[in-house]
Amino acid sequence: RLGGLQQGIGRPSVYHAVVVIFLEFFAWGLLTTPMLTVLHETFPQHTFLMNGLIQGVKGLLSFMSAPLIGALSDVWGRRSFLLVTVFFTCAPIPLMRLSPWWYFAMISMSGAFSVTFSVIFAYVADVTDERERSTAYGLVSATFAASLVTSPAIGAYLSAWYGDNLVVLLATLIALADICFILLAVPESLPDKMRLNTWGAPISWEQADPFASLRKVGQDPTVLLICITVFLSYLPEAGQYSSFFLYLRQVIHFSSTTLAIFIGVVGILSIVAQTLLLTLLMRTLGNKNTVLLGLGFQILQLAWYGFGSEPWMMWAAGAVAAMSSITFPAVSALVSQSADPDKQGVVQGMITGIRGLCNGLGPALYGFVFFLFNVELNAMDPIQGDFNIDPLPLQSPTERALIPGPPFLLGACTVVVAFLVAVFIPEKPSCSSSSSQLSLSEKSHTDGKESMSALAGVHINTPLPGSDEESPPTANHEDFEPLLQDSIV
Repeated sequence: RLGGLQQGIGRPSVYHAVVVIFLEFFAWGLLTTPMLTVLHETFPQHTFLMNGLIQGVKGLLSFMSAPLIGALSDVWGRRSFLLVTVFFTCAPIPLMRLSPWWYFAMISMSGAFSVTFSVIFAYVADVTDERERSTAYGLVSATFAASLVTSPAIGAYLSAWYGDNLVVLLATLIALADICFILLAVPESLPDKMRLNTWGAPISWEQADPFASLRKVGQDPTVLLICITVFLSYLPEAGQYSSFFLYLRQVIHFSSTTLAIFIGVVGILSIVAQTLLLTLLMRTLGNKNTVLLGLGFQILQLAWYGFGSEPWMMWAAGAVAAMSSITFPAVSALVSQSADPDKQGVVQGMITGIRGLCNGLGPALYGFVFFLFNVELNAMDPIQGDFNIDPLPLQSPTERALIPGPPFLLGACTVVVAFLVAVFIPEKPSCSSSSSQLSLSEKSHTDGKESMSALAGVHINTPLPGSDEESPPTANHEDFEPLLQDSIV
């Protein structure tokens, strides 16, 4: 089925997707330290609030555009849309030193195309069968974490010794290398016959409607419970990724060097959790219990971040946070059991649509709560003095010791509710009830966010053994989707 594909090097494979993801987020990871400085210099007042609004706008735009890009990638192929999404995700990078205002404006606007994970999951689904797919998705998720293991440390080091301009230049060159790799080396994964069948087919409003998947959530009790769980647990996670590094620098007094090491350690632990630990838990505890365990880890780490005021607490909570990254691959596998193979796109579209919505609401919610509790940056030295970056807390010591991180505590409460809801998810949901109510045509329009294109495309590729889609909302991830990535950066 791949014989007619002539573009790129070799046959389409998971490794092509892995390289694309690694380069994109390695480039953004380099900018972790410089971005915090630019953010504070540009918005010295209400830094957390503005950060939340910027990332929130980006997340909502991604949510709105994801189904359309997914539907179009089913017609025109994955390769061209990989090019578009990577280009627009990385487009703001050179503007960081040229014009900070344009840089943050571009980050917000780039959300309309920053759905690389959506296309990547579709690409992976095209080239894997059902048995291999969960492993392949785990590899992509782990690659994202791996790209952030070393890049923040490298960026902080180069920034301290050579200045931010070199870091921005290096990140720009890596982003260009990623684009060239897609142009020259990535083959099209969508079989020619599949594209010929749909070429010129009109894209209906239903396919492009981002709320279509959300409207179907209540049609099946099992899917409804899973969707509520995803919303309540992913909302605080999306907010956490958007503001967490800023929080560590401001409230916990991490230097940029310590912050880079922290990211590396947590990244390595996340890779272990999403590969070895996840596989082990799924085999021993089962799918549902793995989800519950992941939610339990998430509650613990959010509460620890909320009440913790000492650096060692952040390190301990970071280790727990890495363990909680098993939640979303497990949720994705769980929801895939609730539908027939040819309805995977519909149910996965619901999950990813909700995650997309959280990517917009979470950062804005966290920024607003930080603003309400008057947690702001008081002082931040230039990056060159990175060993002396010890901003003074705005709050009194007593106040700070009580609740240093109010949004994290709020997030822990929502995840507790998510845990209680997840307890009622049936162990082995019936596939027929949910799929019978979801039509084949709805499947591609429900391609909600990251899995949207994965779902729709895989769906259309049903002749392949792995055509039934299982596009997991990657926990980092992802999940982290580019929004998360950028925010995290």
